[in-house]
Amino acid sequence: MFQKFNSIRITPWLAALMACALHLPALAQTVDSATAAAPAAAAVAPASPFTANVTIASQYVSRGFRQTWGKPAIQGGVDYAHPSGLFAGTWMSSVSDHFIENGSVEWDLYGGYTGSAGDLTYTGQIYYYVYPGAEASFAHTKYNYGEAVASLTYKWFNVKYWLTYTPDYFGYNSATLGIGNGQHSRGSGYLDLNGTFDLGSGYSLLLHYGNERVRNFSAYSFQDGKVALTKAFDGGWSVTGAVTKGWGKNGVYDRYTTGVLNSAGVAEVSNPLATTLVLSLTKTF
Repeated sequence: MFQKFNSIRITPWLAALMACALHLPALAQTVDSATAAAPAAAAVAPASPFTANVTIASQYVSRGFRQTWGKPAIQGGVDYAHPSGLFAGTWMSSVSDHFIENGSVEWDLYGGYTGSAGDLTYTGQIYYYVYPGAEASFAHTKYNYGEAVASLTYKWFNVKYWLTYTPDYFGYNSATLGIGNGQHSRGSGYLDLNGTFDLGSGYSLLLHYGNERVRNFSAYSFQDGKVALTKAFDGGWSVTGAVTKGWGKNGVYDRYTTGVLNSAGVAEVSNPLATTLVLSLTKTF
């Protein structure tokens, strides 16, 4: 994403369920004692406020960017949901130093509130993304950043808007991009449109379109799209196949590099927004 390097995207695992049982009362005393054995207890497991997930993917693609440089990714997260609507969670993925200078992990921290009114669900949340050890070395700039998110869902349609509240989005500033003097990208925004359709028999289809506006650095704005088909299985397993594609302005991302050298001693260069097929296997607990 940068002229000399590029940017970013960057878990704890499993939570346990505990069950308790509720017992039906004994039969009325008027029933003959020979046949008055109480019915077997009916076990009812209350929903746990914790869920967890682990994913193995052919690669990690976010907002159209291939953040593992075409290599496989391991991912996972833990979420807590309170009956009041408050929630919090964390999620992690492997990333490539070809995409994030000196980076190997993206660690997301988030929390917020969700509620509903009829078929309308509304959510507000705060995200913070951490890339341990990653830095654009020549500009002494970290990739860490934060976003505030507003989300509305009506039946099958969801719209989100992600607004950068930290000084920089993905480390985009004058020092890293070589544009202007002392400018930052706070206020950048990502419009995120999604349609999710239940096809029956455990299949669902996702259609996605995204548009990132990078404040003060419009040449680095981009768009992305995705079509994904998911099959859910018993036991919390699911398999997804997705095709993703991104579009930058004026080919600004076509020769993306962080300066990592290949075996021939030449800096690795690629277009991280190129059309990509992603296959993944997820287990939810």
